[in-house]
Amino acid sequence: MDSALSDPHNGSAETGGAANGTTRPPSTPEGIALAYGSLLLMALLPIFFGALRSVRCARGKNASDMPETITSRDAARFPIIASCTLLGLYLFFKIFSQEYINLLLSMYFFVLGILALSHTISPFMNKFFPANFPNRQYQLLFTQGSGENKEEIVNYEFDTKDLVCLALSSIVGVWYLLRKHWIANNLFGLAFSLNGVELLHLNNVSTGCILLGGLFIYDVFWVFGTNVMVTVAKSFEAPIKLVFPQDLLEKGLEADNFAMLGLGDVVIPGIFIALLLRFDISLKKNTHTYFYTSFAAYIFGLGLTIFIMHIFKHAQPALLYLVPACIGFPVLVALAKGEVTEMFSYEESNPKDPAAVTESKEATEASASKGLEKKEK
Repeated sequence: MDSALSDPHNGSAETGGAANGTTRPPSTPEGIALAYGSLLLMALLPIFFGALRSVRCARGKNASDMPETITSRDAARFPIIASCTLLGLYLFFKIFSQEYINLLLSMYFFVLGILALSHTISPFMNKFFPANFPNRQYQLLFTQGSGENKEEIVNYEFDTKDLVCLALSSIVGVWYLLRKHWIANNLFGLAFSLNGVELLHLNNVSTGCILLGGLFIYDVFWVFGTNVMVTVAKSFEAPIKLVFPQDLLEKGLEADNFAMLGLGDVVIPGIFIALLLRFDISLKKNTHTYFYTSFAAYIFGLGLTIFIMHIFKHAQPALLYLVPACIGFPVLVALAKGEVTEMFSYEESNPKDPAAVTESKEATEASASKGLEKKEK
């Protein structure tokens, strides 16, 4: 997981020179400001809309849109898994040909990107279809075993409108595959980020603190302690980062001097912010205090990251600044409002967990039986 914010022009990536070895002309202050501002905006959009969609996702009953719940055990293991993956990619790029590795990765992310972008634009595209559009329902179902032992492997429901969105997303996918254009990269990156914030749910605030704390150490170590993360970010030709050219004003859409932001810096704080939005709703006070507080904290943290990076001319581990802000600000608000206990006792069950489903059914049946007993009395 790439989660460093870097600026190639300022020396954090080797792509600052032109392909023929000549020195790249310095970016203008306007171009740098435009690049940083655009990265900030692109980071905020999937967090805001992904958080809103996560609420509907948590309430939904469609099996294809069920969220994946992250437990405290998952959160504790994640930095270790991410470190092994990052180091493995680094070694692959050192040992094998970068060209062939990126070809395989391009095909892999081509398929994932199309699916993610299709899922992202589907709600917006539905508004443009006419009322008499012939929309048919489909279900893709794979099961394992038979009879009572039958287990669902894949259960995906879709319709004709989804197929249209898939076709449109495929156009972007072909564009990315053939040109590797930065706009196509960002479309896929935004889709991955929004889907991550929407579909990855933390089960409670404590789990969020474990995840963010672990990745805080991960980010600082791999950016400041080694050159591994920056090397992988430069070598990895896949939409796992948001990029924006600092020389856009000079070269237009063919600009190639990019500032970049890893998707980890968007998705990881984003799923914590989305959790706080769902916590706000659970309080039933018709306010989104914790969501807006954490959202403002994210803006502050990422803005501080950009400022520090610009001053010191070195890639920065964005989570170094984002984690204290995104955890600290909401906790301070909770202390001020006397709601720390409520915040840390808030719990979300995993809708895919059979035990959780059984407990929910038992609770519903118990409630119903109590209601019947009261009526009989």
